Amino acid sequence: MTSALRIVVTGLLAQHPLGGVTWDYLQYPLGLARLGHDVWYLEDSGEWPYDVYGPGGRASSVPDCTANVERLRSVMDRIGLTDRWMYRCPIGSTWFGLADGQRERVLRSADLLLNVSGTLHRPERYRSVPRLAYIDSDPVFTQVKIASGAGRFPRRVDQHDVHFSFGERIGEGSSPAVPKTRFDWQPTRQPIVLSEWPRADDGRSVYTTVLNWASYTAPSYNGCRYGQKNVEFTNFMELPQRVAPVELEVAVKAVRRRGKPTAPIERLRRFGWRVVSPDVVCPDLDSYRAYISSSRGEWSAAKHGYVLGQVGWFSCRSACYLAAGRPVVVQDTGFAGVLPVGEGIVAFRTLDEAVDALAEVESSYARHSRAARAIAEEYFDSTRVLADLVDRAMQRTS
Repeated sequence: MTSALRIVVTGLLAQHPLGGVTWDYLQYPLGLARLGHDVWYLEDSGEWPYDVYGPGGRASSVPDCTANVERLRSVMDRIGLTDRWMYRCPIGSTWFGLADGQRERVLRSADLLLNVSGTLHRPERYRSVPRLAYIDSDPVFTQVKIASGAGRFPRRVDQHDVHFSFGERIGEGSSPAVPKTRFDWQPTRQPIVLSEWPRADDGRSVYTTVLNWASYTAPSYNGCRYGQKNVEFTNFMELPQRVAPVELEVAVKAVRRRGKPTAPIERLRRFGWRVVSPDVVCPDLDSYRAYISSSRGEWSAAKHGYVLGQVGWFSCRSACYLAAGRPVVVQDTGFAGVLPVGEGIVAFRTLDEAVDALAEVESSYARHSRAARAIAEEYFDSTRVLADLVDRAMQRTS
């Protein structure tokens, strides 16, 4: 393992204070600190602050960053990184957290910057750090944006020295639908700090998931359209009727865009889905963990782009279910090439396969539950994932 380094980690902890999003980003600085690294958190996304409980779009914008700063301060205090964070509010380009001089000293002396999900607005501003690593958490869509030359995005990605992707099979097992780029995408996956996700006791009898129905416009490239979860989910609308008395629940928010809800809540209910609001059942760190841990397991469709690309993407959320000892029944995105499937993780492609997958888990639930935790320990433990990530990020090729 690489000796202790000064590492700056980016994210959207202040901008998107949602339970699942917070866990996705939080486990990087927390896991790295527990490995003994000198860790600092940086948020400079350029995104305007918004009211997370608002109606969506411009109507949810707020005039200042006070709530964002307080949420970030609270999270950093909680994980023992008090006074180790930097946040730039785009309103007036004002910095919070570290004083200007200390922030500049930390950035000048850092060994590595991990740009998680490419959240930095202008990574070129941080070229004083010797190694910049880009972590692509939205594969296929990232490659489409690069290939299509969308705005400043390709130049932003180009500012980094090394490139990682949750699309672990890009280049060797992915579909021709995934555009080629000039970047060498190395495989990585979501780290899970296992001590924060202990195996849970028995919970409810319901399979659950937390989802965005469609969070951005589906892009197109070379005549191919790359849809989101709504495209795939509609193929499985009849599933609750097919697997009864097994119960299926989705935590989904019907944000309104152009006067229409993004998720068809009433249609879902007519087909037998239990529908709850994530604002109620899992709005923060603790309630999100409790929601997952109290579920019987997860059933989830994937974004259409992931299914089309077959790049081996695996959900950060599903990894948390595994850590809690909850089996996951999830749509195949090519991850069988990098993760064990059949026990703990059961993949499906069609409605009939989804029915059979749930029946398989129900037929031997205790075995699948043990396998779920074992997979988390072997494949998602932050100690392993992050040690490997840092080692490869620091390697220089001639």
